[in-house]
This record gives sequence, C-alpha cells and structure tokens, in this order.
Amino acid sequence: MREFWVRLVSAIAVVGLIFGYNSVLDTRAKDDQIAKLNAKITDEKSGDSEESSDGAYKNGTYTGEADGFGGTIEIEVKIEKHKVAEVNIVSADGEDGSYLSMAEDIIPEIVEAQSADVDTISGATFSSTGIKNAAKEALEKAVE
Repeated sequence: MREFWVRLVSAIAVVGLIFGYNSVLDTRAKDDQIAKLNAKITDEKSGDSEESSDGAYKNGTYTGEADGFGGTIEIEVKIEKHKVAEVNIVSADGEDGSYLSMAEDIIPEIVEAQSADVDTISGATFSSTGIKNAAKEALEKAVE
C-alpha cells in the first residue's frame, strides 16, 4: 500500500512539473510577442519603419561583387518603384555549393530590410558576407 502512495505522489509531482513548465513557456511566448509589438511601435514612432526607405534608390538593375568563401560572388540587384525588388546571384564560380545554398537565405532578408545591413547566415558566414557586401556595393550605385 505504501508503494502505491509513493507512486501516486510521484506521478502528481511529475504532472505538476509538466504543467508548470508549460505555463513558463506560454509566458515566455507572450513576452516575446509583447517585445516584438513594442519594438514595432517604437520603430513607427521614431520614423524608422519601412516607409523611410521609400524613394531611396534609383530604378534599374545594378551589379556588385565581393569575395565569398571560395572566390568572387557577383550579384544583381533590381530596383523597382525605388525599392529593392530582387537580388540574384549572377556568378559564384569558386563557391562551395552547400555553403552557397545556405548563404542564399540572406537574399530575402536583404529584400525585406531594403538594405544590405542584415545579419550573416550562421554556417555560411563567408559566403553570406560575400552576398551581403556585393549587395552593399550594388545598392551604393543605386542611391539617389
């Protein structure tokens, strides 16, 4: 009988810990959402929102190149309606395919940020830095 009570109390303790842990995870998720909303509100109030980059670039297609992991990376940046519309890799002959494919994840970030000032991709740091620096060079040519 004693063994039954010990197991029952242990089971209740485990269930309590699981519910407690889940409530901590829920609280963290809510805190993260609140922090993101506060950051967005702060950006809008300070004028650092995406609207501030409207009209920042001349329409057209611009190229840039920079060193990556295995050689030179050449990219093409297409500006439409004075915003970055596309970033395409033109050539990356010396790059390792696996690093380059991971580094390409930086392209949507550049388009979203409307700038080359984005974080590099972990695991493909040199290749993503090459794309980032090439985009920076191209965007410098597009500045009005």
